[in-house]
Amino acid sequence: MSAVMTSAAPRPKASFTTIAAITIGNGLEFFDFITYSFFAVVIGHLFFPVKSSTVGLMLALGSFGIAFLARPVGGLVLGLYADRSGRKPAMTLTLILMAVGSLGVALAPTYEQIGVWAPIWLVGARLIQGFSLGGEVGASTSLLLEYADDHSRGYFGSYQFVSQGLSSLFGAAVATLLTNTLSHDALYSWGWRIPFFIGVLLVPIGVYIRRHLDETLGPVAHKGESATATIKDAFQAHARLIWSGVLMVLGGTVATYIIVFYIPTYATHFLHMPLSLTLWASVTASAVLIPVSIYAGRLSDRVGRIPVTWWARAALVVLVVPGFMLLIAHPTEWVLIGVVAVLSVLLALQASPGITFITELYPRPIRATSLSVVYSVGVAVFGGSAQLIVTWLIQVTGSELAPAWYMIVATLLSSLPLLWLKETAGKPI
Repeated sequence: MSAVMTSAAPRPKASFTTIAAITIGNGLEFFDFITYSFFAVVIGHLFFPVKSSTVGLMLALGSFGIAFLARPVGGLVLGLYADRSGRKPAMTLTLILMAVGSLGVALAPTYEQIGVWAPIWLVGARLIQGFSLGGEVGASTSLLLEYADDHSRGYFGSYQFVSQGLSSLFGAAVATLLTNTLSHDALYSWGWRIPFFIGVLLVPIGVYIRRHLDETLGPVAHKGESATATIKDAFQAHARLIWSGVLMVLGGTVATYIIVFYIPTYATHFLHMPLSLTLWASVTASAVLIPVSIYAGRLSDRVGRIPVTWWARAALVVLVVPGFMLLIAHPTEWVLIGVVAVLSVLLALQASPGITFITELYPRPIRATSLSVVYSVGVAVFGGSAQLIVTWLIQVTGSELAPAWYMIVATLLSSLPLLWLKETAGKPI
């Protein structure tokens, strides 16, 4: 086995400014990536013009999901870069790549303009976005935890989901504003492009902010082997933890992409609620994620990652079907917001400690790479496909409860590693 020697850099002094710098950059990148899902119905019409609206929606969701195929590759390449060259340069590179992909989406000609090349262009831009985001989570979460002491990592790690909540909130707010102020023709003609241009324009802010962060990796010495061999040996030594991490990601990512991003599409397409109304569900979910993620992180510092994750997942399994049944029976604005709010609380309670727990499993020399690959594979296989799969399940079964049952199966499978993994809260990493 190769020698990978990392002498940890002295832990920099943590401050709210530090957390904000990491969080804002991470949030900007997620904003660029997830805004696409809020306009799935519009994109399906413009880039995948088929007779069946459901098939068009599935194709649009498929193009959303295809970006996730690039995330494991980006996770490996950019995570390796973060573990060898530092968290800061990797995080700056991911922002620049995201700007390129987002600009590609913003400028994409429609099917009416260039025919079959339109979806090809769109998919290419989405793949660049996916590659970029694949390396972001590992580098930024590693940096957050390496700034923290042993008794506050849950709190620091929670800001990974705070940043995602902020980006979702911003994206949903922009989408809601556009759908409520623009005419149908204006929205479909040019309005849907505005969020992607906004994302591109905000990237330089993230790059500037990240330049002032302190590095936490420390000097790394690699004796005689290539980076690929070094990581291969390290992954073989921690294979059980790698696969456990992928399973842990499964439940949280499926719940996230259904509760936060899919429910507006679901309510619009299957419950026939107006898009201008259903987007408030994503606003609600995002607003809930922010404070509850912080609370869950602090709670996991006190009582442990495993107990908080266990109870949140158990509650989700019990409540998700009744929640969907209530929404189907009473498809009104306040029922939609109420159901999404409750499910979002349970999502934040499991996801916030979960990302910290997974990160703590891996040693510093391979931490960013391991988390990037684990998170990207889990999200690519399960999260990126969730919206497409549940739409297909509704189509073939005729049951509008399919998303709820799918979440239950994913949550139960994702909880299995909690049976054999050991608690990490309060222990040195």
